[in-house]
Amino acid sequence: MEDQLLASIAYVLPAAVTGYITYYMFKSYLFQQNSDKKLQLLSEKKKDSLPIKLQAYERMLLFCERMHPSKMVMRIQPISQISSDYVSLLILTIEQEFEHNLVQQLYISDEAWNGVLKAKNIVENKLQQVAKNADSSSHFQELILKEFSNNSSPTEIVIAILKNEVAKLIS
Repeated sequence: MEDQLLASIAYVLPAAVTGYITYYMFKSYLFQQNSDKKLQLLSEKKKDSLPIKLQAYERMLLFCERMHPSKMVMRIQPISQISSDYVSLLILTIEQEFEHNLVQQLYISDEAWNGVLKAKNIVENKLQQVAKNADSSSHFQELILKEFSNNSSPTEIVIAILKNEVAKLIS
């Protein structure tokens, strides 16, 4: 009986060891294949989303350039000589362009989006502050040009953030 038991163990033990090794190797192989496929899918997803992200950054950079106060007063002519009417037109223009680009927040970082929001609010507040000291639209334009020739605009800071993030995306 003992001989039969030892003979059975002699046959079963190598088969069990071989089966375990085969199972372990097959499991490792499948895990590696899954990892490779996940990496490949992630790479393809990144490759497909990169142009969309770059376009979003481009649009936000353009928005920041267009709402730069000194560039706005050169581009948009007053509708009347009353400075408050002109400021309302400028703020309305900023708001319309902002609403047009609102969806871009899906594709840019939170830091960049918050920077754009802060810059927009600061520019609008600054326009309103300067308008209080202006006698007319042309005087308002002069004050804005003087203000932002000496000081940097908050839009310039956001543009630097956007460019930095694009450089990270590309590299």
